[in-house]
Amino acid sequence: MTDGRSWQGDWKVRIHERLQERGFQSLTAFADARPAVPFVELAEELGKDDVAGVQVLRGLLAEAERNKRVTRFVRDVFVRHLAYSLPNGWPTVMDDHSRFLVAKALAYWSTDIPESHQARVDQAGDALDANPPPPGWRPLGPDDELLCTLLPDEEA
Repeated sequence: MTDGRSWQGDWKVRIHERLQERGFQSLTAFADARPAVPFVELAEELGKDDVAGVQVLRGLLAEAERNKRVTRFVRDVFVRHLAYSLPNGWPTVMDDHSRFLVAKALAYWSTDIPESHQARVDQAGDALDANPPPPGWRPLGPDDELLCTLLPDEEA
């Protein structure tokens, strides 16, 4: 966790330089090489004291918008939040604690996506609630078959 230094200076340039040092041409390529890794861990890898998870999230969204891959980004956000909230995958038993963890992952997902996809994410969340995936389901990336069924690509 950063102590506020992540917002000092030009954080976009700082992240870009860190990516180039690691041999990546884009933040998306960096994130794709680390599927299902939560945003805070991606940020720590790029700069434990001066890069924040929300900066990684914003950078990934900007790249997705430029490349017309926003729906894939939205699925990726879900995967990373689910990995953070439910590291062992979808709960086997839906007790109060499990329901809370699922709700937390869905809430984080819903708050971290562009408004353009909000209705689709709400529908996907409702579908997961009505027809839960198999116990232990843990998508390993944004191209997970179930996720692609819930949120198919629609960009031209």
